[in-house]
Order: sequence, then C-alpha cells, then structure tokens
Amino acid sequence: MANEKKFVQSITSRSEDFAQWYTDVVKEAKLCDYSGVKGCLNYLPNGYAIWENIQKNLDARFKETGVENVYLPVIIPESLLQKESKHVEGFAPEVAWVTHGGGEKLEERFCIRPTSETLFCDLWQKIVKSYRDLPLVWNQWNSVLRWEKTTRPFLRSREFLWQEGHTIHATAEEAEERTKLMFKVYHDFVTEELAIPLICGKKTESEKFAGAEDTYTIEAMMHDGKALQSGTSHFFGNGFPDTFDIKYLDKNNNLHSVYETSWGLSTRIIGAIIMVHGDDSGLVLPPRIAPTQTMIIPIAQHKEGVLDKANDLVARLKKINIRVKVDDSEKTPGFKFSEQEMLGIPTRIEIGPKDIENNQLVIVRRDTREKITISIDDLEKELPTILDTIQKDMYDRAKKFLDEHIYEANTLEEMKEIAKDNIGFIKASWCGSEECEDIIKYETGGCGSRCMPLDEQDKTKEKCVCCGKKAKHYVVWGKSY
Repeated sequence: MANEKKFVQSITSRSEDFAQWYTDVVKEAKLCDYSGVKGCLNYLPNGYAIWENIQKNLDARFKETGVENVYLPVIIPESLLQKESKHVEGFAPEVAWVTHGGGEKLEERFCIRPTSETLFCDLWQKIVKSYRDLPLVWNQWNSVLRWEKTTRPFLRSREFLWQEGHTIHATAEEAEERTKLMFKVYHDFVTEELAIPLICGKKTESEKFAGAEDTYTIEAMMHDGKALQSGTSHFFGNGFPDTFDIKYLDKNNNLHSVYETSWGLSTRIIGAIIMVHGDDSGLVLPPRIAPTQTMIIPIAQHKEGVLDKANDLVARLKKINIRVKVDDSEKTPGFKFSEQEMLGIPTRIEIGPKDIENNQLVIVRRDTREKITISIDDLEKELPTILDTIQKDMYDRAKKFLDEHIYEANTLEEMKEIAKDNIGFIKASWCGSEECEDIIKYETGGCGSRCMPLDEQDKTKEKCVCCGKKAKHYVVWGKSY
C-alpha cells in the first residue's frame, strides 16, 4: 500500500502550484522527457500515441475537404528566406542556422525550417502556369525548429511536431473561403474530439501571423484561467506569391496573381488536453482521443478463470472497435487503479471471481470515479454509451468553467480590478489602436488581446475601454501561454 500511496502523491496539487502540477503530470504519465538537446523533447509512447490519434482524426477531416499531403525539405536557403521581409522579421530571433556540411563551411547558410511558406512558394513558382493547375490544397505533417529561450513540455519547445497546410487559389474569395473552412475544421475537431470549448475569432493586427493579412484563431481556457492558442488559419492574400512571382494564365491567356493561405495545429494541443481536463491524480483523456479507452483490471488474477475471462472481454471489445488493454502485471490492484488514473484512461473494468460467479463486472469512470455495475452480457451495449457520456460530460464541465470565468468591462479600471481578483478572460471594446492594446496589457498585468470573436462584434460598445474614443472591435483579453 505504501507504494500505491506514493504513486499518487508524486503529483503536486493543481491548487498548490499549477505549473508544477502540469510538469508532474507530463513526467508521471510518461508523455515526454527532455532530450540531450536543450529545449527539445523525447516524445514517449504514451504521449506520441495521443499525437497519433490526433493526426489520424485531423488528417481524415482535412482530406474530406480536398487536402493532399506532401513533404518538403527541412532546411531553407537564406536567400530564399530573405525574399519575404515581413516573414523573416517575424521569425528571425528564433531561426537556427546550418553553416557547415560534411566538415566544410557552406557558401550559403541554411535555416532549419521554422515554417515552410517560402519552400512552398518556391515550388509553386516552378509548377503553376495555368488556371488548370489551381487550386493547390496541400498539407505536410512534420517538425519545425524555433530557438525559443524559455521552454515547457508540449507548450513551447524548440523542436515540435505539427501539421502546416499551404494552399494557393485563383481568387481572393476562394482563398478566404479556404482560410475560414480550415478554421472551422480546427474548431470542430477540438470541440468534438478533445472536448475542449473555445473562443474563436480574428487576431488583432499586432497579434496576427507575420506576413498574413488576416489570422483566425481558436483559443482555449486552461484551468488556471490562461489562454492557449490552439490552432490558427491565415489568409496571406497575394503578398507571398507576388514576391515569388507565382502567376497563372486564365482562359483568355491573361496573367494573374494567386492568393495563398496557411494553417497549423501542433503538439501544444496535448498541453491543452492536460490543462483543461487533468486533475490531481493525473491525466483525464477524452474517450475519442484516448489511445486506450478502457483498461481491464483482473482482481485476484491468480485464481482460475479470472485471466481467461479478462482476455475474453478484450476480444469482445475489440470486435466493436473499443481500444482496450488488460493489466495482467504482478502489481497490486490498488497500484493498477492509480496507474490507470494517472494515464487518464477513460474507464477501467474490474472483474474478479465473485463478479464472474454473479455474471457481472464493474466499470469505473475516470472523470467522476463513478462505479457502474453491469451484466457481463451487456458489456458491448453499455460501455460505448458510458464512453459517449464521459465525452459529453467532459465538454460540458469545461464549457461551464469557461463561461464562469469570462467577464465584461466598460472601463480600464474595471479591467484592472477584474484581472487582479479573478482568473479568466475579459471582454471589452477597443478602438483598434496598438497603443491602447499595449496599455491594456501593461495595466492589467499581462492581459493581451486573444481575438475579436466573429459572432460577437455586434456587442461592441460605443467607447474604447482604454482611451474612450470610438470603439471598433469587441475583444477577448486574457493572459496566455
């Protein structure tokens, strides 16, 4: 029993130290670990399995909209990167350079890709000639490198995994439509599969992606009230393509510019899953994304028939596509329960000699720890229903938390008071001035603009919360990761 107790006590309480709690969960759930390269992660099986499920589900959603996958090089010539000044300026502090190859100094430096817009544009310039070549709707699953000064597992590391979509279109309208479509794909994926409610909208001018005309963002609230930018979709217009001289001939042989989009979601979304749903016992994974949806734990497994029955249940559940495992290790049941909770497995099934004798088993929900006794004969009917209920309940709890931690302010003084006494987001009207944006962030202790919610612009008040001049936008403000 001492070992079982220690297993749980290894996690710091969320209320005591949220940052340490997060680190403890990542470590104890064996999601990732730091590598010998400072700021870079080793993705361990438990963590990478979550990313695999994210990738599989999101990739299928992409392909339903006509996206095709490609793969481009990991290094970019400096001359190519320099073609787009705004883009370079945005990433310059984070770029890592390759200066030698095979022991010899290179004639030109290469950067390890922080993002791949320039590579895509360089390729498109060679292959796009006619309207028949358009649109190109491409995506790549890869890693990128950004030389961050401060790193945290999943949330901010120097090398991280993501997908980056890049598309070009014959008209601005088509490109804008694709930008908004991918924005919706992200929203639907995160809310439906990860059970995370979102605040969605446009970024302000100072917060949008370097080189973009518009950036759309999905923002999630963590349990400490901070925002996590969880996915973005960018409309580039024709700035990038014109720089790279990408043109096409229309049906009348007239030459035109193309219009570009880019969109991405990374492994930082795993950090969101941890911080939205986790508790003091570890991870709590939404059933739809959990690598293992139920863990069967045999009780008194040394007794005749117990392991056989457990393995029979595994076979039955696999037939209905439930991701299931059996823990037949030498650990005590109590330790197995703690471990299952730490890993965030949505349900566990307890079955022992008395259960078999009574033709029953116990299903325990990870999110509420509710114990549900059912007939063994009803397993295939009951477990999927329980998993669906857990998925919905997790979203509803997170949505309730989000709604209860959104405030509204009409003056800067109100914003300051709210920020001082509460965690969460503040909604307030804004004139559009970057100076006011900076003042608000400074005076509220770090509440920056998260987005301008698309469906709430009709709530814009007459006056800016900061300067009192005519307001132009209704903005969600908050501290962020």
